[in-house]
Amino acid sequence: MRLVAVVACTSGIAHTYIAKEKLISASEKRGHTIKVETQGTIGVENELTSDDIKKADVVIMATDIQTTGNERFDGKKIIKVPTNVAVKAAGQLIKKIDNEFNKGD
Repeated sequence: MRLVAVVACTSGIAHTYIAKEKLISASEKRGHTIKVETQGTIGVENELTSDDIKKADVVIMATDIQTTGNERFDGKKIIKVPTNVAVKAAGQLIKKIDNEFNKGD
């Protein structure tokens, strides 16, 4: 499965980047590809392209604040969680996504 994610915590520093790494690790362990955009204190990094979004099966929004550019995901399957879920339970999150969205449809 192809995943994309936007990660943004309230301070835009530590949890944003920890969540990014945890999501990447958990996704790869389950055999998925993922690209993660961060929106933090230094702005948007690793911005998702329209092609990334088009090819994605699911969008993960691991955010604690309002993020920009969310209209890009209209029509996509989206799961929204706080960043602490991505930090503390990324493996369980990806497993949940598998169960909910990876049914061969």
